[in-house]
Amino acid sequence: MDWGRAKNVLIYAFLLLNLVLGYQLWADVREQADTNLDFASLADSTQKAMEEKSIQLLCPIPSMTPALPKISYHYLSGESIGKPVTLKKPVESKLIFMDTDLVEAMGDQIPEFGNYRYDPQASQEMTNSELERVKVAGAAGRFVLHTLVDGKWPLFNDQLELYYSEQKIVSYRQSLVEIAPMGDEQEQKILPASGALKRLVDAFIPEGSAIKDIQLGYYGQVFNSESQVAAPSWRFTLESGEVYYVQGISGDVTVNSPKSEEGKEQG
Repeated sequence: MDWGRAKNVLIYAFLLLNLVLGYQLWADVREQADTNLDFASLADSTQKAMEEKSIQLLCPIPSMTPALPKISYHYLSGESIGKPVTLKKPVESKLIFMDTDLVEAMGDQIPEFGNYRYDPQASQEMTNSELERVKVAGAAGRFVLHTLVDGKWPLFNDQLELYYSEQKIVSYRQSLVEIAPMGDEQEQKILPASGALKRLVDAFIPEGSAIKDIQLGYYGQVFNSESQVAAPSWRFTLESGEVYYVQGISGDVTVNSPKSEEGKEQG
């Protein structure tokens, strides 16, 4: 064997691999830069207001402004929270961070599981009733997932709760939801996240707050009715646990606190 030639081939192969990896890294960074804004991209008035109120921005600002309709939804069981169900085959809790692997490992144990997305923000804070459900399950904690509208946008009102103990997902609560368009409701281009942020900074977010996450999904006030309505909304999560929903069409604001069971609409 010509070892000198083999050595050169290996060197060229490693150089090619480094070029490919370098290009992929550059492409990923460029894609992220193209799809997210930062503090410097905000209007001068918004930047000034945030500085005066010591409001920190700890996450990127999404730049997407899709045209989306309102939707209606209802729970097939009539209840928003399902009964506890024990998994026949517990699943490693670390898989919660690996979408494809989690769906594969879960198999057919949870109906429609492939149309849910993990929400790390909602998993961190719990109301009293949510804490009680974790205790009833005898679990160490829970993961929250939301059903997806059109396979893309999380319906924040809906929660699939996975309960874990000793590094295993052992049980869950789910209430299957049916989503439908609202009659002649037309798609409308939503308010940019930067515009929603300005509205919150000007009138709602307390001084000294830190915004840790901004996400687009669907949300609506819940009423005593079988069918509910949800609109495209920007969700802003603060370090304090407070959650602000800015309706993407009207700009109305709803505030949720981890200490309260219901959201309070601020107008």
